[in-house]
Amino acid sequence: MRVMVLVKSTPETEQAASPSEQAIAEMLEFNEELVNAGVMVDGDGLAPSANGARVRWEKGDIRVIDGPFTESKELVAGYWVWEVKSLEEAIEYAKRIPNTEGEDWEVEIRPFVQPEDFGEALTPELQAKNDELRAREQAQQERR
Repeated sequence: MRVMVLVKSTPETEQAASPSEQAIAEMLEFNEELVNAGVMVDGDGLAPSANGARVRWEKGDIRVIDGPFTESKELVAGYWVWEVKSLEEAIEYAKRIPNTEGEDWEVEIRPFVQPEDFGEALTPELQAKNDELRAREQAQQERR
């Protein structure tokens, strides 16, 4: 089971406050644990929303909204992609995420949608196209 762990923003992350050296060291140690366990697929921090943009579709119009997104209560500050046996295993790993600074924050764990979740709408032809695109994505990643 592949899951995305979304690290929610805090006022500190939105202000681009740098974590302490100890916090960085503990997070790298946790990431190493994930890599050594074969769980870590990907992960990174995200710049504050002030550095981003949103593209919104409304009634046929497309609108670009520049950050910061002060009206939003739940922004994402970072993420991991983990390959785990179950949601319960992901929760157990999440409970071990370091919180060196003792701040209030949370992560959200969301399973990725699997091809079988689409039912009959994902025809064999569409699945073949999806498989082709995934193979091309992988080849591009390997060239980088």
